[in-house]
Amino acid sequence: MYKLSLLLFFISVLFAQNNNTKESNTELIEKQVKAQIDKEKEYAQSQSFVQGDNYDLKAVEVNQKSLANVPSIEPDYDFDMTDVYRDDI
Repeated sequence: MYKLSLLLFFISVLFAQNNNTKESNTELIEKQVKAQIDKEKEYAQSQSFVQGDNYDLKAVEVNQKSLANVPSIEPDYDFDMTDVYRDDI
């Protein structure tokens, strides 16, 4: 659906900008559509990078035993926002 809407937008922009004959319009449209198809093929190939299927991420995993050394930080529950709303300060 995204590709179709992008293609329709592209075609409408071409018709709005180019006031030449119908033959040159169709040639221009075919050229632009081919360029867009090529761009989308490149995206389809590089999409594997975004998905991360081809990467081994075991080197950056967190060692569960080292988490025992991290100190626990207790939240400060006595936070008071009343001074924020005062106008007389």
